[in-house]
Amino acid sequence: MFSKFFEPGALFSYRPYRNLWASTIFTILAISGFPIVLAVAVLDSGASATKLGIILAARIVAGILLAPVGGVWTDRLPRKTVLILADGFRAILGTVVVFLPYNSSKIWLLSLIVFVMGASDAFGGPASQAIMSSVLPEEKRMEGNTIRGIAYRIGTIVGPGIAGLFVVSLGTRATFAIMSLCYLIGAGLLFRIEEGPREISENSSIHFFTELKEGFQIVWLHKWVAAMIAMATVQLMIVMGTENVLLPVITKRVFHTPSVFATAAVLFSIGAGLSALFAMRYKAKHRGRYSVLLWGVFSIAPLVLAFPTHRYLIFACYLIAGFSVGGWEAYWWTAVQDEIPAEFQGRVSSIDYMGSVGLMPVGMALAGPLSNYFGEKPFLIGVAIFHLLICLAVLQVPGVRDMKSPHTLQ
Repeated sequence: MFSKFFEPGALFSYRPYRNLWASTIFTILAISGFPIVLAVAVLDSGASATKLGIILAARIVAGILLAPVGGVWTDRLPRKTVLILADGFRAILGTVVVFLPYNSSKIWLLSLIVFVMGASDAFGGPASQAIMSSVLPEEKRMEGNTIRGIAYRIGTIVGPGIAGLFVVSLGTRATFAIMSLCYLIGAGLLFRIEEGPREISENSSIHFFTELKEGFQIVWLHKWVAAMIAMATVQLMIVMGTENVLLPVITKRVFHTPSVFATAAVLFSIGAGLSALFAMRYKAKHRGRYSVLLWGVFSIAPLVLAFPTHRYLIFACYLIAGFSVGGWEAYWWTAVQDEIPAEFQGRVSSIDYMGSVGLMPVGMALAGPLSNYFGEKPFLIGVAIFHLLICLAVLQVPGVRDMKSPHTLQ
C-alpha cells in the first residue's frame, strides 16, 4: 500500500529527505512536549502561574532575539551540522533538567536553562527550513514541504498528549529524559543526510554584522518577501494574538467546558493538513494570489468568536480557518527555496521567524485590554475586517501575485 511512496522518483525515495522527515517527527514531539513537562515541574515546586509564564516566555524571547544570529551561522555552516548541534544541545539541556532540584528557590536556574534552549531553537529553526533546497530537487520541494508541514502539525497535537501521559505514568524526571532522547534520536537521524554541494559566498570571511545586513537587504530586494513577512507580522500580532487569547476565554464562558477550545484547536490543525494536501495537488497559476486570498479566510475565526451561538458552528469555522493556513505555508516555503539564493536562505528564514512571531506575544498581551476598551464583539469584528484588508493590500505589491521576483541577483 505504501510502497508507491518509496518507488524511484517518489518523495521518500530520496534518503536525505526521508531522514530529515523522520528527524522532524522526533524533534517536534520533544519541542511540543517539553513545555507540558516543564509546567508540571514548575507548579509542583510551589511556584506561581506568573513564574511559569515568565519561564515559558524565556524560551520564546531567546528564540526571537537570537534568530538573526542563527540565520547567519546557518548560511555559514552546512545546515546539517547546525541542526545536529541544535538538537544535540537541546538533548544535553533536557538531560541537565532531569537532575535539577525542583523547588521555588532554584527556579532561576530552570529559567536560565530554558532561555538557552530557546537559543538553540534560534539556530535549529532557520536551518530546518533552509536545508530543504539541499535534500530535494526543485520539482519535489512543494510536496516535501507539504508532507513535512503535516508531520509538524501532527507532532504539535500528539506531543503534548504523549508528554502528559508519561508525566502521569512515569513522573516528570523520567519524562524530561524521554524528551531528551527524542532530541538525541532526531540528531542521530541527521547524520545520515548527505546534504550535497552548496554554493558558499565568496565573502565568507566578512564581518558578522555585514552578513546580517545582507540578509535584510536580500529580503528588501525581493519586495514580495518583505511584503509577506510584514503582512504576517501584523496579522499574527493583532489577529492571531487576539484569537489565541479569546478562543479559550469565550468558549469556556459560553459553553462552561474547555473541551470546545481543545476540539476547535484540533480541527484547526486537521483543516491545515487537508489544505496542505490539496495545495500539493492543485497547481495554482498564481500561487501568491491563491495563498493570500486563502489566508484571508482565517478572518472567519475571530468572526465566529464574536457570535459564538453554537459549539458546532465554532467547530466548522475552525476547520475552515485551518484550511486557510496549510496552502499558505506550503507555497510560501517552496517559493522562498526557489527564489532566494541558497546562500541567503538561512538568514531569510530567521528574519521571517523573528518578524512573524516576534510581536505575537505583544498582541496576546493587548487582546484583553483592547477587547475590554472597544467591547468584545466590535473588537473581534474589527479584527476580522482588518485581516481581510491587509490581505487585499499586500496583493498590490509587485511579485506577490506569483511569489516570484521580477529580477535576479547579479
